[in-house]
Amino acid sequence: MALVELVMPKMGESIMEATILKWVKNVGDAVEADETILEIATDKVDTEVPAPVSGVLSEIKFQENEVVPIGKVIAVINTEALATSNIQLQPSNFQPQTPNPKLEASNGNGQVPHEALQPEYELVETVASSDSSQRFYSPLVKNIAKQENISGAELAQVAGSGAQGRVTKKDILTYIENRPISEVGIASDKPMATEGSRKLEVETPEPQTPNLQPETINIESKLKSPQHPITLSPNVEIIEMDRMRRLIADHMVLSKHTSPHVTSFIEADVTNLVQWRERAKGEFEKRYGEKITFTPIFIEAVVRAIQDFPMVNVSVEGNNIIRKKYINIGMATALPSGNLIVPVIKNANLLNLAGLTKSVNDLANRARINKLKPEEIQDGTFTLTNVGTFGNVMGTPIINQPQVAILAVGAIRKKPAVVETQYGDVIAIRQLMFLSLSYDHRVVDGALGGSFLRRIGDYLEAFDANRPL
Repeated sequence: MALVELVMPKMGESIMEATILKWVKNVGDAVEADETILEIATDKVDTEVPAPVSGVLSEIKFQENEVVPIGKVIAVINTEALATSNIQLQPSNFQPQTPNPKLEASNGNGQVPHEALQPEYELVETVASSDSSQRFYSPLVKNIAKQENISGAELAQVAGSGAQGRVTKKDILTYIENRPISEVGIASDKPMATEGSRKLEVETPEPQTPNLQPETINIESKLKSPQHPITLSPNVEIIEMDRMRRLIADHMVLSKHTSPHVTSFIEADVTNLVQWRERAKGEFEKRYGEKITFTPIFIEAVVRAIQDFPMVNVSVEGNNIIRKKYINIGMATALPSGNLIVPVIKNANLLNLAGLTKSVNDLANRARINKLKPEEIQDGTFTLTNVGTFGNVMGTPIINQPQVAILAVGAIRKKPAVVETQYGDVIAIRQLMFLSLSYDHRVVDGALGGSFLRRIGDYLEAFDANRPL
């Protein structure tokens, strides 16, 4: 019997776990390669997990609504069952394995082994077990329910506005605002402060016990800001970070802790580029069916500069520098929620301007409606962020680990500038923009970082105003 293990796929940098939303296939069902077996969700993306091979689903190790660490085996497929005609499959013979209770408990102290950094998560057992309808609640909703002492029976009465009646963060917060006082239970020994009809728990700092075990790393002590007493008043509002914002916060603090950041700036004259786009955008859309923005043009220049300076396209592992021979460009994309996600254009060096434009538009559009696939937000080697979208002229971006550099492009603005002509220098109105490059000074020195940034500017300034489509 050939058994193939299906593991929880890697969902992108900084994501260490996912929630099983629905098993599309049951134990004993035949599956084809690339056929959807289950649906999973993180706070960044909801996606389907396909079967890696054809066969019969012989074992399910985790049930719906369970939170599973990345890389954990979630199911087993028997690849020989379909080919063996004399085997009679009895679904009742296959019993899902009982989940390991250790996977359901938060470690609580931020201690994780070097060998495999395990995520912290907490399942609200009272909510899950008392809800007889098996209604799905996101980890964020469960946490809010726990903090507000909402029982499973009470949570089941909350009207959901999400897909299939799912309760969203907005739904539960609205319910709490209008919750009858008699429904509010007192089951916490933490100091309480009242704001409107809500009871807010005031976190009191607890003494930290130093960790002396050599095999563990205290992640919380490195990433979390110190706790201070909260003084509540009518002019203060406490807003809990959603899970995605917490992940972003941890990722940013980790990056600053890991890489000594240096930022270099240049100003580039992109008049030819702006004129070409203005003149060609109508014909470009008619020919390729895509609206061309400045972003794919910037990415094209970045790719050419990386090819000239390949030591920017690296990562660091211990004392080793890992040089990537492929060029995968991440583009920071703002979401309607106010959070940020970085979809990745794979092998950008193999795409022409039309291909880059199509990839940029497709990834940006699907990012905003939470339709990205896990592989589309991982394995980036360099990141571009366009702060000019918000009217900013420049920025000092934080490196997206494990990369070693990130480029910020500012707003393009008309400004007077000195232009050299065959008749001498003249002052003319030109289209100028600032570019800023943050880089990891462990492996990218000022000469490399500055030269790389200047090369990007040179390619943008040398853009052919008569370039054919």
